[in-house]
Amino acid sequence: MAFFSFLRHGFLDPLKEFFNDSKAIGITLLSCTVISLLLSNLGVTAEWYKNLWVFSFDGTEHHVVHVGKLILPNAVLPVINDLLMTVFFFLAGMEIKREMAEGELSSIRQSLLPVVAAVGGMLAPAIIYGLLNKGTGFTNGWAVPMATDIAFTLGVASLLGNRIPVALKVFLTALAIIDDLGAIIVIALFYGGQIQLLYIVLSLSILFILWQMLRYKIPLGWYHWVLAILLWYCMFNSGIHATVAGVAFAFLIPVNQLSRLEMKLHHPVYFGIMPLFALANTAISFPANSLDALNSSYSWGIVAGLLIGKPLGICGACYLMTLKKWADLPAATNWHQIIGAGILAGIGFTMSIFISTLAFLNTSEQDIAKMAVLLASFLAMITGYIWFLTGQKNSQGLEE
Repeated sequence: MAFFSFLRHGFLDPLKEFFNDSKAIGITLLSCTVISLLLSNLGVTAEWYKNLWVFSFDGTEHHVVHVGKLILPNAVLPVINDLLMTVFFFLAGMEIKREMAEGELSSIRQSLLPVVAAVGGMLAPAIIYGLLNKGTGFTNGWAVPMATDIAFTLGVASLLGNRIPVALKVFLTALAIIDDLGAIIVIALFYGGQIQLLYIVLSLSILFILWQMLRYKIPLGWYHWVLAILLWYCMFNSGIHATVAGVAFAFLIPVNQLSRLEMKLHHPVYFGIMPLFALANTAISFPANSLDALNSSYSWGIVAGLLIGKPLGICGACYLMTLKKWADLPAATNWHQIIGAGILAGIGFTMSIFISTLAFLNTSEQDIAKMAVLLASFLAMITGYIWFLTGQKNSQGLEE
């Protein structure tokens, strides 16, 4: 009995408390990233660790494997990025739909500022990246610095406590959600494979059936999940990235089911799928000349896009909206804090790394792009945190 009491009070209760802490997601992802980078660069484990994620099921390097008449992902990494990440996008899609139905995006007046700020925060990084890579062979990476990582951004915000007003946290959450939606649209339109018309038609047919079920208010049941699996399979083979199926499905289930499903999926996604994603996608070997490797137009484009483009685009959009009196800043918020929110939005991590795997086909280019994302995200975390710590001194002059 003493052992079980110790197990509960000394291990299980603190673990449960940790998982329910808003900072836990960011800490977990950061820890997994550090572990992955260490294992990838230690001579004893490096080769084994990297081979673990690219292990193919049929011994070939093909992206897909044929199982009977089925065409499925052929390695551990595609299973994570194409299949498991669909569940993450499903959760993100539910968050977007719920916000649009009853949250900060439910009215034009409420959503106007975060929507325009998010668009500005996507356009400016893409433009900066494009300018730095004009005429090079790396223009396809323009979307990498567009994305904001919700978990890390809000995790850092929670560490700052009451230095970030509640209204600003809501604004930052809405902005990050819209940013995710923008990234999903970009992935769907620009980072698919060769279009397969048959599977496109099948995907649209399944979406139509789901829409009719939603229209006639058919309760969520097993038939929805069967259609969701079929939708994923058709999307995977259609040339549109498979993860888009998760968002599409989320938008076509009843609103009254969202909160329950979000609660069920929150821990498995953020403490299961996302750590696995971080481990698999940051298995990067640092070259001996890491600084020289980062000295490329596309790595500078990613770093500048996230560190400069994000706050510039977000703050510029907010300034324009308030100047024209089309929207007001969040309650009890000053310009110093808005700039800080823009800096924190430069934490790209999950989405930026994910897009890096789609934008660059060469593994070495993917690794350098991921290194640039990690560097920019880390600098955005530190800079944003310090910026808010200096808020008491500097905010008065920026309030007017």
